[in-house]
Amino acid sequence: MNLLLLRESDVINNAQTVLNDYRAEHIIKVLKLPVNHTLTIGAINGMVGTATVLAIANNTVTLGNITLTAPPPAQIDVELILALPRPRMLQRSLQTIATMGVKKLHLIHTQRVEKSFWQTPLLKEDSIAEQLILGLEQAKATQIPEVIQHKKWRPFIQDQLPLMQQQQKIIAHPGSYPKATPLTAQSSVLAIGPEGGFTQEEVDTFLSNQFSPVQLGDRILRVETAVPVLLAKLF
Repeated sequence: MNLLLLRESDVINNAQTVLNDYRAEHIIKVLKLPVNHTLTIGAINGMVGTATVLAIANNTVTLGNITLTAPPPAQIDVELILALPRPRMLQRSLQTIATMGVKKLHLIHTQRVEKSFWQTPLLKEDSIAEQLILGLEQAKATQIPEVIQHKKWRPFIQDQLPLMQQQQKIIAHPGSYPKATPLTAQSSVLAIGPEGGFTQEEVDTFLSNQFSPVQLGDRILRVETAVPVLLAKLF
């Protein structure tokens, strides 16, 4: 945890707040901060600043002198379309997406996505938020990406895909396509398929919606690897 994130539910009175969850445990057991130590904090979707440890008792930490005056790191102007990965891979991918500053994530169903994946409790709103916050705490950022779930392929491609008007539209897919290179446009949308890849019909659908295909080489990467590699390479 490189930044402690305050939630809307945290009660702040006279620039003080009391923590008794995993954040308090992290301060006590991992960081081992003494009283009067200053640490970096932020408010979800807000500013970054500092706070001072005023007291530690009974697994509870009291923070004071809370100031939030600095802007967080800027997000990258990208929407990510991601075929729903396996649940365990989903957790790691969500953290990475938040860490790297993606603005919006579309989780979609494709032919090679198992329908059972949509039944995981990890897709509940609080579970998704938990993973995104872990990613933000790593990045010293505060802006939570918007996550939209599209459980059916056809409504997504008919109703959502045509509305995407970004300057750059990219689909990442193995094959004889140009290698991914840095983009120059300010706004972009990037589509990444499941580990088995998009079907040719799905690729053609993206191409018909003005998406340009790129590839990363001969090796097939796991989704959790492909996401940060592509984001770093393109943006």
